[in-house]
Amino acid sequence: MSPDRQTIAPSPEAADATVDEPEPPSRGVTLDIVEEAGDWSAFADWSAAIHGAAEALSRHPEAHGLIGQCASIVLSDDASVAALNKTYRGKDTPTNVLSFPFEAPVGTGDADAERYLGDIIFACETVTREAADMAVPPRHHLQHLVVHGLLHLLGFDHIEDAEAEHMEAIETEVLRGLGIADPYAA
Repeated sequence: MSPDRQTIAPSPEAADATVDEPEPPSRGVTLDIVEEAGDWSAFADWSAAIHGAAEALSRHPEAHGLIGQCASIVLSDDASVAALNKTYRGKDTPTNVLSFPFEAPVGTGDADAERYLGDIIFACETVTREAADMAVPPRHHLQHLVVHGLLHLLGFDHIEDAEAEHMEAIETEVLRGLGIADPYAA
C-alpha cells in the first residue's frame, strides 16, 4: 500500500483564532505511514488516530522537537516486529512498538536528514491483544503507543524510574487531551 503522508500542525486555540489574520504556515510533524502487514481493521480509522495522537503531542511544551520534523510509522505484524526485536534488541519475541531514532551522518549538511526523527514500527497482534487485556478501545491503545514512540524519537526513555515517571506523565497529559484515560492508572 502507498504511504499516507500528512503534516500535522498544532491547532491554534479558539481564543487565539481571528478571522482577519491568515493562518501561519504549517509547523507540525510530517508522518509517512505505511501499512506493511497485519489486519489493522480493528483500529477505527487508524490514519486519523495516528495523526491525532501526533498533533496532540506536538502541542505539548516538552515535545517542541516535533515541530518541522518527519517520522515514519510502519503498521506491521508480530512476526516482523519479533524479527526486528531479535536483531536489534536481542529479544526473540514481538513487542507492541519499536522506535528507531535516526542519526544523520556527521557533516552531511542534508537538511532533510536533519529533519528526520526516525521510524516507529507497531505489531498489530500484540497491540490488539494488549488493548483487549486492558479493556480499552484498540484505537486508544494505538494512540498511546504513537505518543510513546514519538517521545522515544525525541530522546525520552524509561530505563530509570525518574525517566519513566517523567515520560509517563507527558503521555498521560497528552492522552487526557484526547479523551483517553490514564494507561498507567492501577
